[in-house]
Amino acid sequence: MSALPETPAFVVDAEALRRNAAILRQAAEASGATLLLALKAFSMPAAFPFLWAAGTCASSVHEARLGISEFGGESHAFAAAFSEAEMRALLDLGIGHVTLNSFAQLRQWRRVAAGHPHRAAVGLRINPEHSEGQTPLYDPCAPHSRLGIRRAAFEGEDLTGVTGLHCHNLCEQGADCFARTVEAIEARFGDLLGRVSWFNFGGGHHITRAGYDVDLLARTIRGFRARHPNIAVCYLEPGEAHVLDAGAFVCTVLDVVENDGPIAILDGSAACHTPDVIEMPYTPRAFLDPAWDGAAAPGPTALRAGKPGEKPFPVRLSGPSCLAGDVFGDYAFDRPLVPGDRVIFEDMALYTMVKTNTFNGIRLPSLWLRSGPGAFRRVRSFGYDDFRSRL
Repeated sequence: MSALPETPAFVVDAEALRRNAAILRQAAEASGATLLLALKAFSMPAAFPFLWAAGTCASSVHEARLGISEFGGESHAFAAAFSEAEMRALLDLGIGHVTLNSFAQLRQWRRVAAGHPHRAAVGLRINPEHSEGQTPLYDPCAPHSRLGIRRAAFEGEDLTGVTGLHCHNLCEQGADCFARTVEAIEARFGDLLGRVSWFNFGGGHHITRAGYDVDLLARTIRGFRARHPNIAVCYLEPGEAHVLDAGAFVCTVLDVVENDGPIAILDGSAACHTPDVIEMPYTPRAFLDPAWDGAAAPGPTALRAGKPGEKPFPVRLSGPSCLAGDVFGDYAFDRPLVPGDRVIFEDMALYTMVKTNTFNGIRLPSLWLRSGPGAFRRVRSFGYDDFRSRL
């Protein structure tokens, strides 16, 4: 164990992971659902022992291999399209469930799987044509979406060998959105539900968020299974819920420049290290704390950032890259920022490490695991060779 020596760095808090794991386990027991870990949101093997899930769902062959070899349990895979080589690779890995995105993909799977000794449960992803999301970039049911099969496309198709259906249309949402989605599924696909033995309700369930209605989630799933007794297993595959509020991104102020207000340039980059901040977009919570002990949440001595106008010293937090829009957001603090200050962004375990890039040759953040107050273990650091080997 050692103190955190350098920035930028991601710090994942094992205590917070355990807290989320306990909530997810309770939700699974109350609903009867089988919960998986969506590796697309978080795939840090060093943290796997602190998570609770029956297995993993993958969006690629590499994620499937990681889930099978490092996490264990059930293995599921879905992608908008797989090549024949990728399908063979999934079969070679021994994938447990594969969900396909079109009938053309189903026919291709049948050809590839016909001569393979391994058999996987096969499902189809449906598009319930029911949007709950507010951001089109993250809405699988937005107009012209490539994700999921609409009900009309099922007419005249052969469902031989299909044992399950999969739906995903949520993004950081509550059980009320899920309940309305189930109603939409039953309204459009009710005649198909009697033909399958499992249903995967996808991710986006913010089960570990404060105020999430676990009871409504449980009632919805139990009611669904009661109405469709042939469906033996219902899956949920949250990603963010496993690591919600369980990680921090730590940066150091390199300089403060002036242009219609102070702009702090950090050694961490929104463009390279937290691209969801720009893609969503959203403004992450941040704080200052010289006595920070690595906890995912601010401690009693932390100076929390506010919105512009809420505190006396406004500042824009930005990254070091040449992208003009490399900006975390506009904030206000209780004091001015100066070079050397350490800025800590909250809720940075999810969709961060899995999306980092080396634009401009900027160094990838080091990865740390916190086991207790002030107790850090370096998981990995990155350098020139990691940049050089990517191209």
